[in-house]
Order: sequence, then C-alpha cells, then structure tokens
Amino acid sequence: MLDTLSCLERFATATRSHADLSLSGVSLGDPAYVRVRNRFSETLSETVTCAPDGGFITSWGYRLGSADDVEAAAARLAYLLAAMPA
Repeated sequence: MLDTLSCLERFATATRSHADLSLSGVSLGDPAYVRVRNRFSETLSETVTCAPDGGFITSWGYRLGSADDVEAAAARLAYLLAAMPA
C-alpha cells in the first residue's frame, strides 16, 4: 500500500526547489493534503492530494504527475502557479 503522507512530504519538499512557491498549509486528515501558493500572489494557490495510485491531484481534479517522479509533479504545479525555478 502506498504511504500517501510520505508522498505528500516528498512533494512538499520538491516544491521548495521553486523560488516563487511556498507551503501555506498541511492537513494530515482524511484526505491528507498540502496547500501551495505563489509567494507573490494572494490568489495563485492550489491544494494537492495524493491518490491511492500515487498520483498527485489538484483540488479541481488535474493530475500533476505521480509519486514515481515527484520533481516533475512539483514543476507542473509551479508552471500552473506561474512560479519560476530556483
């Protein structure tokens, strides 16, 4: 079984490689999620969960990528939130 909390922790760490992103919230509830936002915008933010199949999913159902390539999923979120790489 996939450890979704571990996947979300790795995802949160990967978002830190993008200078314009910041972690603005974490929930260990059901479902567990991380909330990431563009540091320079009050409105550019997204909530990301990890599906049982290892996919990172936004709050509006967009699949960012999988737990097999966390960095690519974080990069896709950075692109969606108009963030620059570090």
